[in-house]
Amino acid sequence: MSYSYHNQAISGIRFLYTHIVETPHLMTKVPHPRTVKKLPLVISREAVLPLLNSVSNLKHLALLLLVYSAGLRVSEVVKLLVEDLDGERGLIRVRNAKGGKTRYTLFSRIALHGVKNYVGAYNPQKWLFPGRRPGRHLTTRSAQKVITHAREKAEIPPYATMHTLRHRFATHLLEAETDLRYIQ
Repeated sequence: MSYSYHNQAISGIRFLYTHIVETPHLMTKVPHPRTVKKLPLVISREAVLPLLNSVSNLKHLALLLLVYSAGLRVSEVVKLLVEDLDGERGLIRVRNAKGGKTRYTLFSRIALHGVKNYVGAYNPQKWLFPGRRPGRHLTTRSAQKVITHAREKAEIPPYATMHTLRHRFATHLLEAETDLRYIQ
């Protein structure tokens, strides 16, 4: 039985005894299962370059470079506005990030170069990565398909996803002995 199934079953039984049968004291000694803590699978540093080199579309390359070099979530990168990029200061403003907060992250020179090439060719107006529908940004699913195609073309293991690129960003910073507080 998986952790989530076990937890859901206990929560359902606890709800039954607390709110329906109205005997919550019977459920006080039933423990929730412990969560299994797994370390994320991270692709090697050597696998990132073939992954990025397998992308020929400038828009897709800029997208992957931003995720990898700035540690962005897929939902954050697709919602970037053109005005959120500050190449002079080397910062990217991420609006309404996790928890509804606005934060800043790094904007590397390599990503800046890739984004400049993309912007020069496509000239996006509002959204940095516009979707097919006018006035809308690229969907997260479309962004995930970008890395799926790049991964298959570069023949990289199937666990390489947008989120593993985000993990790779943090891992590279740790390996370069960057202060953990700065990474956070």
